[in-house]
Amino acid sequence: MKKESVSLKKLAQELNLSISTVSRALNDHPDISEDTKQKVKALASRLNYVPNIFAKGFRQQKTNIIGVLVPNITHYFTSTILKGILDEAALKGYRVIISESNNDAIKQTEMLNTMLQFNVDGILMSISKVTRDIDDILRVINNVPLILFDKASDKIPCSQVVINEEEAAYNAIEHLINIGKKRIAIIKENEYSYNSERRYAGYLRALKEHNIAIDEKIIISVDDISQRQGKRMANLLLSLKKKPDAIFAITDSAAIGVIQTLKKFNVKIPEEIAVIGFSNSRNSTIIEPMLTTVDQPGQRIGSTAVKYLVEEIEDPNSIGNKTVEIKGNLIIRDSTFKAAVS
Repeated sequence: MKKESVSLKKLAQELNLSISTVSRALNDHPDISEDTKQKVKALASRLNYVPNIFAKGFRQQKTNIIGVLVPNITHYFTSTILKGILDEAALKGYRVIISESNNDAIKQTEMLNTMLQFNVDGILMSISKVTRDIDDILRVINNVPLILFDKASDKIPCSQVVINEEEAAYNAIEHLINIGKKRIAIIKENEYSYNSERRYAGYLRALKEHNIAIDEKIIISVDDISQRQGKRMANLLLSLKKKPDAIFAITDSAAIGVIQTLKKFNVKIPEEIAVIGFSNSRNSTIIEPMLTTVDQPGQRIGSTAVKYLVEEIEDPNSIGNKTVEIKGNLIIRDSTFKAAVS
């Protein structure tokens, strides 16, 4: 049998007080005597009273709850962002509801609607890579402040907190060029991926600025930029008559798959083929050789996103359409550069 929840009304009836008096006593209102406050709080404690934050939010038109929607909670980089969000939200006095879309456009819409039903004050969102129709997201923006982070879109008119994807990729390719690599392959996602297209733009710009010919044969696009696909695409690149001398994979997972295949065929890394990833995941230092990669400061992205969202929640006039880029630094390891042994 379902237990009956204790309400303000029940507390008021037990103490023969008005509901408003009980509510103000629980909130330490200065107009309520200390004796009444103590009686109300003692009864609330004895009956295990839990405030209904949604009812309170409805009355005050503010819940101090932030909704967070991500494609995949278990992804390591996402977990670092969520840590930053939770820590900063706590500092700002906000609770957080987290959900995931599983890269499903229908579920993404359902979760956004659920968050509106929960009367959240604002939403932080990393969009699904399968998002094509943005009408549902635009409707949300008309209801509450919304900020995109990590996986964003130029088509959505809201503030966005992202890595400097293009510049970070440019620096990675320039590093390969500086160590003498001239035939640099890229493994990226198929179109529609915000992150992938920015990193690809950085790749192209670096090659063009250093007068290196662009070869479509070594530009590989896949639906799933995973370790398994990294292995498969490395096999494909090794089968070419003119093999690459470096491979830039836009995720660490794919780059690790590349290294595993190169080692299987006894390819010397980085002498014959150098490898760079993107993320600085835990596995980047476990693989041998250790992976050169772009570090993404996830906690900083999360905390920055919360700061901007709270600013928009508490000052409606601050709502804008700005892009905040967080710098990602290149971490050079053995997969591209081996120090000379003295």
